[in-house]
This record gives sequence, structure tokens and C-alpha cells, in this order.
Amino acid sequence: MSGPTPDSPEARAAITSKRQLVDYIAKGEKPESEWRIGTEHEKFPFLTDTLNPVPYDGPRSIKALLEGLKARFGWTGVYEEGNIIALADPTGLGSISLEPGGQFELSGAPLATVHETCDEVHNHLAQVREIGDALGIGFLGLGSSPIWTRAETPVMPKGRYKIMAPYMDKKGKHGRDMMFRTSTVQVNLDFSSEADMVKKLRVSLALQPVATALFANSPFTEGKPNGFKSFRSAVWLDTDPDRSGMLPFAFEPGMGYERYVDYALDVPMYFVHRDGHYHNTSGESFRAFMEGKLPQLPGERPTQQDWSDHLTTIFPEVRLKKFLEMRGADTGPWRTLCALPALWVGIFYDQTALDGAWELVKDWSADDRQKLREAVPREALQATVKGRTVQDVAKHMLALSRKGLGERRIVGCKGKTETRFLDDLDDIAASGRTRAEDLLQLYDTSWNHDVRRVFRDFAY
Repeated sequence: MSGPTPDSPEARAAITSKRQLVDYIAKGEKPESEWRIGTEHEKFPFLTDTLNPVPYDGPRSIKALLEGLKARFGWTGVYEEGNIIALADPTGLGSISLEPGGQFELSGAPLATVHETCDEVHNHLAQVREIGDALGIGFLGLGSSPIWTRAETPVMPKGRYKIMAPYMDKKGKHGRDMMFRTSTVQVNLDFSSEADMVKKLRVSLALQPVATALFANSPFTEGKPNGFKSFRSAVWLDTDPDRSGMLPFAFEPGMGYERYVDYALDVPMYFVHRDGHYHNTSGESFRAFMEGKLPQLPGERPTQQDWSDHLTTIFPEVRLKKFLEMRGADTGPWRTLCALPALWVGIFYDQTALDGAWELVKDWSADDRQKLREAVPREALQATVKGRTVQDVAKHMLALSRKGLGERRIVGCKGKTETRFLDDLDDIAASGRTRAEDLLQLYDTSWNHDVRRVFRDFAY
């Protein structure tokens, strides 16, 4: 789901009016024939002998992983102040990047089918395992790091993170946990019009906690159960209320691109990137930037790239850019990295399924949605909304998605349709047991209360 490169004429275009910000998002509209699927997923690298997190530098390091992938598989290195911080696909359609604590992220290419995005995930994991095995580095798919303290977690050499972390401390208790100790899987999906965007945004915001429950996979912190099924989701409840949450305004009359732009303009800035340097503008207003009134850069006005950067620093449960990002799921085993795009493609890319999902949630109030969001991190499928368990709602949601995927009639190499990627989620919904509860049972039984066993039993 890549946009223009930072040095392209489009990215350098000056912003002189709010209309340009609205148009920037509206340019994401695509006819149904051009709708694509972009999957992103993060994982924790670890040293296989010590189970320590992987440092940025050294013979067994994040840097060595990136350089190894670059040399072996033809990725292009992306550098910041001399440090390799990412890899770009030479075609420009995908990338590998680093989250603040070294979480290794694939930002996938925009692909036409769930089969293709699943093949992409498989190929990526095969590549990182090949390089990782030679370095004694493994990868763990969990929603939060299970044993490392914040102090033990490395910090990646990216300028934006040096600005974000101290600002996070001013806004909530868990900002640094979010940055350094969580991992997610996301899917980015398209819309055809403003009305289509609004309906998809509303449906996905309401149902995001249901996805959180189905993918709950982060019950441990610093070697012990933390009391949550999805600690990653709980962290977001106390990170930064200015830029996260369930966006109740999205359900109000008059919702559209401009209303989201107004919201984004009111989210405080983090930084401005100029000439390879990140200028700390944390807490400042993008509106003031448009007027040339940033104290740090007096007279400077934003470009479209600045607007694009700002949109990436907003973290609601569903984020609008030139597409919609589903942000509610913990990362997990390989099969779940394919299940998340399947779940949302089935809902979003079939009109009957989308209409059915709206019927499911349209009577939920803002208070209903917020209470559900707050309950799910602890209760997962046992939480309730409007008198129904999340388990029951999840079954309904999965049935809609399965029907939607079936209507696409896209067959993969094994002769099966995209519906096969929902099988694992159907099992979870039917049993009412999340992966987090399975991990907790192992902790209490065969693991003998040793969380470190998760690295042996659940590494990629």
C-alpha cells in the first residue's frame, strides 16, 4: 500500500489549504477491480542461546540481519545517519522496517488475493529464518514480549523514536511499552468512495475489539501472567488519548474525509523531517505549521510528505490514510498472519457481507463500543456487548466473512478458496478459548511456570 516516495514531486508539493489534505485522502479511492490487500506484521527477534533481545549492532544483531537479507535476497538498504534501518523491495511494493525495540516488520505489497498475501508472508519468514539461523537469531510471534523489561529492550537508531519516547511519558503510563514491547499484525484495505470509506470505517471500528479477542495472544509480561488475554491491547488504553481510541465522531452525521482531517489536524505533532534530520515539534499544531508558525521552524510550511508523516503518528483502532488500516490484533503464529487479512477482506470486499456487518453493529452506542473496547483485553471472547458475548458476535462476524470470501471464488494452488484461512478463527470462536488461554494453560502445566518455554514452542 505504498504511496509516493519522499523525494517525489507529489510528496514535495506544498500544502496551502485544508482542501489539499482532504484531497490527499480522497485520492485513495479505487474501483473495486483495483482493490488490494496489504498485510503488515511484526515479530520479536531473539538470540537463540540466551533468549535475550537482539541488539542493533554487533556480529549477531538487527544490523547483521538487515545486511544479510540485503546481500542474499536483493533488498535495497534504507539508511539514516549511516545506519541501515530498513529494506525496500526494488519494485517499490514492499519493505522491511524496524519498530522501536527491534521488532522486525514486513510491510507487504498491495496484492489481489489472500492466497498471494499468505505466500508473501511464507516467503518472508523463510528469508528471515535463513539469515537468522546463520546468526543464531530466532523470531517470536507474540503480541507482547514475554520476559524482557523495558531496560533490557534495545532502542533502534531512528530519529523519530528519540522524539516519540519522551513525549509518550507525558501522555500515558504505557507509551514506552507500546513502542518497545508490543507486536501486531495489520491489514490495509481499500475503499471506492467517501460513503464506502465511512461505512467500512464504522463497521471496522465497532468490530475491532472482536478481532482483538479472536487474536488475543499476549498474556505474559516480565516472566509472569499479566492478567490480560491481550496485554498489547490494554497498553493502548493508557498510551496517548490524543491519538488513539475508537473515534466516536466517526459515527456522527456528516462523517467524511474532511471530518477525519479535522481530527488529524487536532492531534499534536511529533516531528518534522527536513534534510535527513528529525526536528522535535512534539505537542505542536499542524494547523500552526500550515500558517508557518512552528516555533522550531519559523516560516516553514508543510509538504504533502509532512502530512503523510503526520498521519502515521495517529494511532486509533482503525486508521484512515489513503486506505483503511485494521490495528486491533496481536501478532501470532504463521497461520494467523493469513487469517487477519482473510477476516477483513471477507467483510470489506463483499457488499452483502459489509451490509450484514453494519446491521450487526449499527445499534451499538458510543458507550457500548467503548465499554467493549475496555473489557476485551482482559475478558476476550467472554466480554459482552448489548447482551451478547463477544464469542457469539465473533461467530456471526466469521460467518459473514466466510460468505464474503466464498463469493470471491478465488481458488489457490491447493484448490481451496480463501475461506480456508478462517478455519483457525472458527475453531477459536467455537471453543471460546483464545491462544492466550492456551498459553496460560501450558504455563500452569507442562511449562511448570517457566515462560521462557514459549521461545522453544512458539518461535517461527
